[in-house]
Amino acid sequence: MKETKEGMWHAKMSEERYLTFALAKGRLANKTMELLEQIGITCEEMKDKSSRKLIFVNEERKLKFFLAKGPDVPTYVEYGAADIGVVGRDTILEENRHVYEVLDLGYGKCRMCVCGPESSGELLKHHEMIRVASKYPNIAKDYFYNKKHQTVDIIKLNGSVELGPIVQLSDVIVDIVETGSTLKENGLDVLEEICPLSARMIVNQVSMQMEPERIKKLISDLKKQL
Repeated sequence: MKETKEGMWHAKMSEERYLTFALAKGRLANKTMELLEQIGITCEEMKDKSSRKLIFVNEERKLKFFLAKGPDVPTYVEYGAADIGVVGRDTILEENRHVYEVLDLGYGKCRMCVCGPESSGELLKHHEMIRVASKYPNIAKDYFYNKKHQTVDIIKLNGSVELGPIVQLSDVIVDIVETGSTLKENGLDVLEEICPLSARMIVNQVSMQMEPERIKKLISDLKKQL
């Protein structure tokens, strides 16, 4: 694994170095481009909504940008296909890749919580064997096994996790909560909070050594803006 990463890196080092950003598609990417514009980094190509391009370039600043599905962003960054990534902390925790988390960007704020009908609150207190449905099996497992020391059966779902307790697939769910209105509409409550979440900037470990000045300047410029 190490060889592959280093091989990719040496190939990249031979050309003139671009700093490459992988951004999680959607709201996070839009907010990130707005924030970068505030520190003078723009990418006009990205503003063309009809473009079918996959990689957008700012030649003057030697920067490249591409959009990816959230869960893929830490993978691109770990393997050096991107130097820098912006993605939600939920994805960073779930994917558990070898990257540096360097900055909390403060937007996309929400919480990772254990939710369920009020009656399930008792099951969480008594360390009973319960079923937990989640899109985030690794986060759920870490929380129940390592923090609560409770043995649980974790069921991975990809869609509306709230259905789990309603159709009695699971006792509780582990999911992202923004306002909590979807939960309330379905008779569910937040039972325990696992951790706060927001958009984070991550950096490839080799890039940090190869391009420390450029990356540290970027981080400090963003910090001032935040």
